[in-house]
Amino acid sequence: MIIVAVGGNLPHSKGRDIGETFVKALDLLQNSGVMVERKSALYTSPAWPRANQPDYRNAVWTVATAQSAETLLDTLHHIEWAFGRTRADNSANAARTLDLDLIDFDGRVSGGRPVLPHPRLQDRAFVLLPLADVAPDWRHPVSRRSVDEMISRLPADHGCRLTDEAG
Repeated sequence: MIIVAVGGNLPHSKGRDIGETFVKALDLLQNSGVMVERKSALYTSPAWPRANQPDYRNAVWTVATAQSAETLLDTLHHIEWAFGRTRADNSANAARTLDLDLIDFDGRVSGGRPVLPHPRLQDRAFVLLPLADVAPDWRHPVSRRSVDEMISRLPADHGCRLTDEAG
């Protein structure tokens, strides 16, 4: 299973709002040979670290592709760039129109490019809650913890909440 986390907290001229940006990014992804199989609901989460930024919208998609993990990561970065995302050294926690993270690639474990599974997924409610929507039986390739086990370890005040729109 290939898992991509989707996020953003700024509108972009290609989409009137963040939900529409996700739809347009999904179109670009599918036009790049990546088929989205399942989409979670949308979730809203506060910016992290807590900052004077708008809340993020988040979702998780499971995808299928013939691309390698490295090529898929390049595709994800290219789509982010098309929506104005830059990856400057000082932008790790900056507000953004679109963030596409490769969470897992068929259970591959790699410390190189890309780092797999995503190194902080177990700490992120905005990844785990939508992941439970699309892959409730998925297990972390290293810790072997289930999605529910990782969710149970999150702090109670994580602030991530379900949004009524489809992702």
